[in-house]
Amino acid sequence: MPHKPHISVIVPVYNGQETIGECIRSLLRLAFAREDFEILLVDNASTDGTSDILARYSDGVRVLYEGKRGAAAARNRGLFNARGKVVAFTDADCIVEKDWLHEIVSPLKDHSIGVAGGRILSRRPCNEIEMFGERIHDHYKAINVCRPPYTVTANWSSRLSVIKEAGFFDENLLKNQDSELAYRIVQCGYRLVYVPEAVIYHRNRSTLLGLFKEGYVHGYHAVKIVQKHKMFFQQYRRGISAALISRAGGSDLSGCAQRGRARQLFYWATFRLGKRAGKALGSLSALYQAAQ
Repeated sequence: MPHKPHISVIVPVYNGQETIGECIRSLLRLAFAREDFEILLVDNASTDGTSDILARYSDGVRVLYEGKRGAAAARNRGLFNARGKVVAFTDADCIVEKDWLHEIVSPLKDHSIGVAGGRILSRRPCNEIEMFGERIHDHYKAINVCRPPYTVTANWSSRLSVIKEAGFFDENLLKNQDSELAYRIVQCGYRLVYVPEAVIYHRNRSTLLGLFKEGYVHGYHAVKIVQKHKMFFQQYRRGISAALISRAGGSDLSGCAQRGRARQLFYWATFRLGKRAGKALGSLSALYQAAQ
């Protein structure tokens, strides 16, 4: 009987031919007993050369296919086929450090913890806008400052039983499915913890237009999630202090490249302008759908 791995690492990929090879190679270099974890790559109906690249690594990874578009459906396909009791997620445009898996799963020995989220840095070398992206993907802030807290699947681990209890990823959501699932896990009574030692490197947006578009996507898709968890949000925000709101807004520039406070504020303004535009259109779309 083949050895059953303890951990399943799941990576969804859609048209990731430019980044997925580096991602896989970093996972294959993990300083972790190879028989104790498996790597599941879920091809989400890619139309570029992704499937050919995945085939080159078929001896070291399990390649799955999910025809329903959306990262939620792809991640669920991985979860339905996972052989491990613990699951870890990263993205196709990420590179993991060699100790990442050990660090990201270690906190789960405490069964009060529902999700462990690690540190998300920009790939190096990077320009100033890409470095600024570390503020947007700041897992410390998402877990320890934002209310309600949330985690993202670029750097995430959970026991599979916790995700099953919470109800898996919502396949009706095309974006932000990870933060929405984190909200449900918190509502099940579990804690989220930040693990700074568990480091991955993410390909951040490199232009002002890209920063605006990322803000737009955040704002547009957040509308549906806020509506879905309206009571939960209200309960969390009822007793929040003004100081905490200020910190959650992202005005703290510590950790950013200090090459000009004015430029950093301009990057925040660009991202937030996109976010407000997305939220406005998302709200109009929700009103239109409710009227139908």
